[in-house]
Amino acid sequence: MAKSKLTRNLQNHHMKLPADLYYTPEHMWARPIDNARWQAGITDYAQGMLGDVVFLEPPSPDTLLKSNQPCGLVESVKTGSDLHAPMNGKVTLVNTDLLSAPEGINDKPYDAWIFEFTPDNPQELSGLLSAEDYKALIG
Repeated sequence: MAKSKLTRNLQNHHMKLPADLYYTPEHMWARPIDNARWQAGITDYAQGMLGDVVFLEPPSPDTLLKSNQPCGLVESVKTGSDLHAPMNGKVTLVNTDLLSAPEGINDKPYDAWIFEFTPDNPQELSGLLSAEDYKALIG
């Protein structure tokens, strides 16, 4: 029953999936910004399911990330959800603008990066999905 509700919500929500990003099964996106640094945030789909984001607890700088493991929290008027690390690595920077204005995630989830990190192995993409694979996962 929950799956059909999610599917119905997906059809009603005009989801964006930029092809230049990588995605996780836990509804995070990740993008390389140079050879050593990546940014991460929540997908448009996750934002749509959460509703209006009102609180964000990102991982702190120097936090060690373990792929697919919880590393932070996002809360909306509807519910709360763990943030899951897209890759193994180390957090280098947090988007402090979102700490005081987490609603920035609502309008532009792919511009509103939550944290930057340095992956242990930037070439290891096996746990990440393409836009098409992510669309198939949630569709």
